Amino acid sequence: MNSLTLQWQDAGQSKTQQVYDQQSSKNPGTIRIGRDPLRCDIILTHPTVSGLHVEIFFHSQQQRFYIRNLRETNPPQIDGKSLIQGEMMLSKGSLIYLGQQQLQVTDISINSIPATILVPPQQPPVQSGYNHPKKSLPTQPKPVYGLQCSRCYKVSPPENLQVGCSWCGTSLAAAVSVLVAPSN
Repeated sequence: MNSLTLQWQDAGQSKTQQVYDQQSSKNPGTIRIGRDPLRCDIILTHPTVSGLHVEIFFHSQQQRFYIRNLRETNPPQIDGKSLIQGEMMLSKGSLIYLGQQQLQVTDISINSIPATILVPPQQPPVQSGYNHPKKSLPTQPKPVYGLQCSRCYKVSPPENLQVGCSWCGTSLAAAVSVLVAPSN
């Protein structure tokens, strides 16, 4: 699981929060930060922080965490740059200012998962002393791509991308592409 660690001071206390790429939140797929406990997952008390200020999310294709501004009139500063609109990549050591509240990214852990090749068990070849001259070995079917669900890990055909996982209903937008070797 991919994670990002935030650290900040709030009312004289040091606070630390881990953000995971797939955790339950008030806005699925993102972690929202601000003062409003009804809309935010990480609550900051500093009066210069907006009710709903920013959100952090994991971009599965680029394997990076990003921050997105949700408040154009009170834009965050990330590593000294104003983020008026859009999103900006976060790195270990990034400094985030929401109003006068400073947060720091103290750690990022990315578990890159290479494409997996799933191969069915192979039957051992039949050993015989006689090879028939007219018989050739059957050709193996070509492997196909599938999408491996991030929740139940079952593989769905690529055409299910818009529909979601057939087994658990999870979105396949962040699914890992896998090569599936069909069985005979």
